[in-house]
Amino acid sequence: MPETDQTHGRIYLLRHGETEWSATGRHTSYTDIPLTPRGRELATAAGRVLAAVRGPDAPPFALELTSPRRRAVDTAELAKLSPQVDESLVEWNYGEYEGLTTPRIRETVPGWTVWSHPSPGGESADAVAARADRVLGRCQEVLSHGDVVLVGHGHFSRVLTARWLGLPASAGVGFKLDAGGLTVLGDERGEPRLDHVNLVELNEARLSS
Repeated sequence: MPETDQTHGRIYLLRHGETEWSATGRHTSYTDIPLTPRGRELATAAGRVLAAVRGPDAPPFALELTSPRRRAVDTAELAKLSPQVDESLVEWNYGEYEGLTTPRIRETVPGWTVWSHPSPGGESADAVAARADRVLGRCQEVLSHGDVVLVGHGHFSRVLTARWLGLPASAGVGFKLDAGGLTVLGDERGEPRLDHVNLVELNEARLSS
């Protein structure tokens, strides 16, 4: 599709690199877990993917934002970004399920997923969707001036993708985003469009994991 069909800047969603908890499927929201050595490699690789997707002649970002969590801030630095911290980019708050895996939660709540069931003491899907809408609103204020990059987390970035397309937060289940993965939100003649999902660098470290 010709580039002229894109009427404004794109939004690049970059998930942080691997942590010990993300590697083992433990739900991580407010707990400030650092990147593993492999996570740092993935973050560095994500910077290369981001640069390659945008191209060598891409202008500076109109806006760079990151979650305040250490794993996101360090990923941004390793990806050669210099973002502002935005508290709205934190991960979905899992409440009492913080640090637990889905199989562990399902021992007491059969069939539980963050997309379909509540998280006691945490955020509802509607609350997360509202927060995502606020972030997207901030992005839309500057998209006429260029691209935006958001460095954050898996579930929340997937909600951002769903909300960009006008879908409910629960539709985020349909968009995979690995540690260090990149998703690109664009438009076609002003209508929201999903340009890329979960772009990663295919290297030996990733292929052997």
